[in-house]
Amino acid sequence: MATQHILQVSELTKKVKFMLESELNTVWLSGEISNFIAASSGHWYLSLKDNKSQVKCAMFKGNNRRVRLAGLPRNGQQVLVRAKVSLYEPRGDFQLIIELMEDAGEGLLRQRYEQLKSRLDAEGLFSLHHKQAIPEYIKSVGIVTSPTGAAVKDILTVLKRRNPLIKVIIYPSLVQGEQAHYEISQAIHIANLRNECDVLIIGRGGGSLEDLWPFNEEDVVRAIYHSNIPTISAVGHEVDTTLADFVADMRAPTPSAAAEMAAHHLTVLKDRIHILKQRIINAQKSISSNNERISHGLKQRLSLLHPAQKLQLQQQKLDELGLRLRQTVKHQQLRFQQQPKQLQQRLANVNPLKQIREKLSLSKQLEQQLITAVKRLQEQRSQRFVHIIEQLHLISPLATIARGYSVTRNEQGKVISKMKGLAIDDSIKVQISDGVITANISQLD
Repeated sequence: MATQHILQVSELTKKVKFMLESELNTVWLSGEISNFIAASSGHWYLSLKDNKSQVKCAMFKGNNRRVRLAGLPRNGQQVLVRAKVSLYEPRGDFQLIIELMEDAGEGLLRQRYEQLKSRLDAEGLFSLHHKQAIPEYIKSVGIVTSPTGAAVKDILTVLKRRNPLIKVIIYPSLVQGEQAHYEISQAIHIANLRNECDVLIIGRGGGSLEDLWPFNEEDVVRAIYHSNIPTISAVGHEVDTTLADFVADMRAPTPSAAAEMAAHHLTVLKDRIHILKQRIINAQKSISSNNERISHGLKQRLSLLHPAQKLQLQQQKLDELGLRLRQTVKHQQLRFQQQPKQLQQRLANVNPLKQIREKLSLSKQLEQQLITAVKRLQEQRSQRFVHIIEQLHLISPLATIARGYSVTRNEQGKVISKMKGLAIDDSIKVQISDGVITANISQLD
C-alpha cells in the first residue's frame, strides 16, 4: 500500500472522463426518449433507452436550436442522435452530450443520403465535366412526373404561357412510394429510347425527405447520369435538395422554374427571328455587293486581255520607245556638237603661256608681299630697339650720375658702398657727370 498511489475521487472521475472522450469520441445512437426536461436555461436533459439499458444525456441550447423536430422532443419518441461520450464529474455519472437530434426514421434516411452521395460523388457522377448544355431553342419538352400531380400542371401552365408552340410529352411515373424509383428510372430510359424531345424535366412538388426519397435512389441517379437527353431536375421546393439535383445537367428550384428554363418566351423568339432575318438580308446584300465587285473586276481583267486592248497597249509602248529613241539621238548630237568647244576650252586651260603668265603674276605678288613683310619687320625691330635703349637709359648709372649723384671706387676699381675696408691715405676715384676726381682719404668719420 505504501508504494501505490492512492487516487482522489475527483482524480478518478477526471481520468475516466478523459478515457471516454479520447477513445469513443463521437457516436451515432438510436433510442427512445424518457425523463425529458427542458430547463429554464435552455438546455435539455433526457435519457435514451432501449429494452435493456438507458443512458443519461444532455443537449445544450446552442445545439438544440438546430433540431428539426415538430415541437419539443417528447417521452416515448424514437430519435437518432450524434453525441460525444463523456462523464459528469461532480456525480461521476456516465452521460452523452448530444450535438444533433433527428426523428429516427428521417435521421436514418439522411445517413443513407449522405453515404450514397459521398460514394456517387467519388465515382464522378456529379462532376461538371459530364454535364450537357441545355439547347437554346427547344421544340419538344419531355416531363417525367405523375400525370395527376400539381407539378405537371404548373409546368404545362408555364409552357403554354411562354410558348404554346412547344410540343410536350409526358412520361408518367409514380413520384412517391416504394415503387416510385423503378418507374422514374424506367421513364427516363424510355424517353431516351424514343429520342423525341430536346430536354427532359424530372420532378415533383415539395414534401418531406421520405416523400422525396425516390429521387435519392441510386437507379434514378444513374438513369439521369446516362441520359443522352439534357436533363433538368425540378424536385420539391427551393430548400429541398436531392441527389437528382446534383447529377442533372441543370437544377431548377421548382417545377415552374424548370418550365421557365426550358421555354423561351414567344416574344423573345420572335425578336430573335427578326434579328436573324435582318442578318440574313444584310448577308444577302453583302454577298450581292461582293459578287458585283467581283464581276466588275473580272470585266476589267477581260477587257485588259482582249486582243484589241493588247494591240493598243503595244502601240502605245512602241510610241513611247520611238519618242525615247528620238530624244536619245538628239541628246547625242548635241553632246557631239559641244565636245570640240569643250576640248578647245580644256586646251586653252593647259596652255604653257597662260600658266607662265599666271606664275609671273603670282611671283610679283609674292615679291611685293615679301618686301612689305621685310619693311614691317624692320619697323617692328627699330621700334623695339628704341624701346630697349630707353629702358636701359632709365636704369643706367650714368643717368643717375647726371642727376647729381656720383660713384666712388677704390684703387682696384670696385665700387665703395661701405666704410668697412677703407683706411687713411687710401686712393679713391669719384666719378661725376662730366669726369673723374682722384683723391686720398685724410679722415674717416
